[in-house]
Amino acid sequence: MNIFFKTLIISTLLVLSIHSIKAQNTKKLLVIYTKEAYLKSVKEDSNKALVLLKKYVPNIKMDIKYATSQNIFYQKLYPKAVAYVRLPVAKALAKVQEELKLKGLSLKIYDAYRPYSVTVQMFEMLPDTLYMGLPWTGSKHNRGIALDLTLVNLKTGKELKMPTPFDALVYASHPEFPLVSDEAKQNRELLKNVMKKYGFVVDPMEWWHFNYKSNTNYEILDLPFKTFE
Repeated sequence: MNIFFKTLIISTLLVLSIHSIKAQNTKKLLVIYTKEAYLKSVKEDSNKALVLLKKYVPNIKMDIKYATSQNIFYQKLYPKAVAYVRLPVAKALAKVQEELKLKGLSLKIYDAYRPYSVTVQMFEMLPDTLYMGLPWTGSKHNRGIALDLTLVNLKTGKELKMPTPFDALVYASHPEFPLVSDEAKQNRELLKNVMKKYGFVVDPMEWWHFNYKSNTNYEILDLPFKTFE
């Protein structure tokens, strides 16, 4: 058997194995699909409430990319430009914003809570296992404890220079990537440090993606934004 056919067989077996793992994990995935189930979880733990970020951080800037076609998918995926997060996340971001304000800066939010069905839709359009949320595990965006964000100048409203634009699927997006300008590196480190101070960790692949650290088991949600109004 020549090398070509050996490679083909190995590749085919690998793909089949991955699909099998996906199917098994998806079956085990616990997703909340109803408002009643969500309200029950909040009754048991008030910290599981999804709240409108603007109510807790009124002066925070918004640029919800998936509520427009100005994103990597070139289409609108959200019906409205809103940002919901779990209650402790909103409280922590309010502290981040207060510290940034002293520096003449503000957070700008690109994305927050994302319904699970949107994560599935995204992966179907762009099945990348490095940068995309995985349907068979669910995303922290689906749990309401992840944010995509950057820094802006309060006076001008302009974004600070960062290594890449939002959602750039390149090595320079990695939060430790060294080959960037001094200005971009300084701004990236400022963002990482202030977020870390208030309980967030940066994603290993994306400088703009931060997850809130918590011992609480936040369920995956597949509920429309209007559920939380």
